[in-house]
Formats: sequence, structure tokens, C-alpha cells
Amino acid sequence: MTEVELLPHNVCRQALGWADEAARSLGIRDVELHVGAESSALTRFANNTIHQNVASHGIALSVRTAFDGRTARASTNRITREDVRRAVEQAAALTRAAELDPHLPEMLGPQDVPDAPRWFSRTAACTPDERAVAVKGAIDAAEAEGQTAAGIFSTGESVTAILNTHGLYCYHAETDAVFSMTAMAADSSGWAKRSACDLGDLDVAALAAGAASKAKLSANPIEIEPGRYRVVLEHAAVLDLVGQIVADFSATAIEEQRSFLTGKLGQCLFGQNISIADDCRHPMQDGAPFDGEGMPRTRLVLVDRGVVREVACGRAAALRTASQPTGHGLALPNDAGEMAANIVMSGGEESVESLVAGMDRGILVTRLWYIREVDPAAKIMTGMTRDGTFLVEGGRAVRGLRNFRFNQSVVELLNSVEAMSAPRRTSGEEAFDMVVPALRAANFHFSEVTRF
Repeated sequence: MTEVELLPHNVCRQALGWADEAARSLGIRDVELHVGAESSALTRFANNTIHQNVASHGIALSVRTAFDGRTARASTNRITREDVRRAVEQAAALTRAAELDPHLPEMLGPQDVPDAPRWFSRTAACTPDERAVAVKGAIDAAEAEGQTAAGIFSTGESVTAILNTHGLYCYHAETDAVFSMTAMAADSSGWAKRSACDLGDLDVAALAAGAASKAKLSANPIEIEPGRYRVVLEHAAVLDLVGQIVADFSATAIEEQRSFLTGKLGQCLFGQNISIADDCRHPMQDGAPFDGEGMPRTRLVLVDRGVVREVACGRAAALRTASQPTGHGLALPNDAGEMAANIVMSGGEESVESLVAGMDRGILVTRLWYIREVDPAAKIMTGMTRDGTFLVEGGRAVRGLRNFRFNQSVVELLNSVEAMSAPRRTSGEEAFDMVVPALRAANFHFSEVTRF
């Protein structure tokens, strides 16, 4: 279990001691703490100039009390005896006022959580000068093509810990680095974004060159008629769409009949070449190896060759449905229950270039944005393409296209996949990264041409 100076183990245990002391004075035995600390720094650039460098450090403590079938929590951003005592008193007051929950799980005792090493010293120690040098190279790549670059390069470290008066103690330290850049020309743009726990896995120069190349190729875009086209969706576009169905793989959502999977477990809903897992220990994934309740995360096979197999299940849902918790619960109390948060989609052996080469005529999409749900049952989404949409003819991208609005069922998309690339860790519009492939599919519905 990696310990970092940002939030040492003794600070967490001291906070629990103070919380236990305050709770016992109120006649309360069940107390849970969520302790988090974060240190992050960000270099922002626009108009080919670095214009901002900021750094932030923060700590957060959330205290949950439970008694008489009720629970609630209160929070503070300081860890002193007095602040912890005050948070316990506030949580206790809120607990007394909370509704009775007949399915409230007891607080967990000690858990065997295998470590997931995701803290790298070179990422945590990255300096503003190091980020500036990398950003300078990215700007140079855009300027060489007569373009204007804008984006961010951030690095940081974080710690999260869950502990309680029943002996539970979970601790996870992690670093992260994120680079994102948009290269802008007179009438076109290109984009690239990637994240990694290890700064050494982030190739800023290659990302910048890719964004500049897309902006160059998509210059002087033409307009073609909307309709259904064969399409190659790059990794970010796949994430943007697959991410829209992740919350449905939830026992609580299915129980409450707000998931499109209600009554469909065990059915073949997608193409036989589609397999999706939740796997927090995948080498390209990130995040803590325990959930918001302190349970070890287990690997889930969400989709196996098109068949819906498993869903995330928190302890409260498990009690209600007489099933087993999977280690995907959100911090109690909550309304959502649980969520699969470490998505890994299987892929193939193609490259993006070979996916394009296998298409006589179609459209290559870099990424999507402004995605909204149109039909929750059919998982029809609408949104727009941006930062690199290309006409493909004769197996190659020949020129840029005006952006489209799309209306597309994710279920239909995952039933029409012809080929896929190898999966990789991918960033997009979604709040968390996924490991997904690029793919080629038939009959993607572009409903209209946008005016920007």
C-alpha cells in the first residue's frame, strides 16, 4: 500500500481517532471517514502562447454516521480535532433527520484489497518548466503549419482513503498527467487528448503533430448530403458513444426500470464481436481498487460476444435483490447505487489507417461533442462531430467535411461494427477515461450538416 507525503497514513488514522472520540461522546459506534487529498498543476496555452500556470492543493474529509437504520454524512476541508468533532456532530444531526432505510448495509470490517500501483514520482514531481518545454514543442508543431494552438498540460497526484470504526482501512495513491490540444486554421481544426498515470507514457510531441495534421487535412471543408454512411470512429468518438450506456449496467438502475437493460440480462443485444468489461486492474486503467463503500472491485464481464452478462451491484442493491455485491458501490448514502467505472472494450488487430483503407467511401470522425440522449430505451443519442471530420474515398481520407449532427442508437452502432483497432486508454467528452478501440461500422446516421 503506497504511502505518499500528500496524505500520510498517520493523518488518516488520527482523524479516525478524533471522529471515534466525538461519536462515542454522542453514543454513536458506527463512523466512516472518506479522506482525500489532491495536488495539481496546470499549464494553459492559447494563441500559441502560454498564458497561465496554476497550482492547487486541497484536502477533504467526509464523515458518515449510522444508527437506528439511518445514515448521513457531513464534510469539511480541514482536519483538526475541532473540525472533525464538528463534522461528526453535523453528520449525527443529519442522520437523526434522515429517513429510515430498511436495506442500509452495516459498515464493513477489514477488507483484503490488493494494491494497484498507480503513483509515479516523475509525474508528481513534474515542474512548470518541464510542462512549458513540452508545450513549446506542441506550439511549434502548429506554427509550422500556420496554425494557432490552444490547450492544457496538467500533472498532479491524489490520495483517497476510506476507514471506519469497524476496522476498515483502504488507501490509494495515484498520479495523473493530461495533455489536450486543439490546432486551429482559417476554416478547420484538429484535436488530440491523452492521459496517463505515468508521465513517461504521454507523448506530447506525437499528440501535437496529430492535431496539426488533422487541421491541415481538413482545410477548405466541403459539404455533402446527410444520411447513413459507413464510418470510422476514432478512439475518442467510440468512448463518447459507448460512455453513454455505461450507467445502465447498474443493478439499481435495472431494479428501478430506468435502464435499457431492464429484463434483458442474458440476451444478445450487440454484435458477436462486442465484448466489454469493467476491470480496474487493467494496465491502462486508473482509479482506486476499492469502491465508495470500501469493497474490493471485482472484474465484471458486462458484455460477452454481444450477450449482456453482468452488471455493477452495490451492497444496498445486493440486499434488496438477494444478489452479491461486486465492489462498484458509490459512497453511501446515494440515489444512484453503483456504477461501472473502469470500462475496457475489446478490439481487433487493425490500425486506424487500415480501418480507413477498408472503406471505399465513407466518413472518418475524430471526436463528438454536445451529446444528448433522445430515446433512453433505444439509447439513441444526438450530438455533433468536431475537430476533424473527413470524406473517405478509395480507402483514404481525401479532404475535410463540414461537421454533422448525428442521431444514432448506440445499440444499433454496436450491432454494425465491421472491424476494430487495438484498444487503448482514451480521453474524450466523458468524465472518465476508458480503454476502447477505434472501429469501422455501417449505416451511421448523420441527420444534418451543422453551420459551424
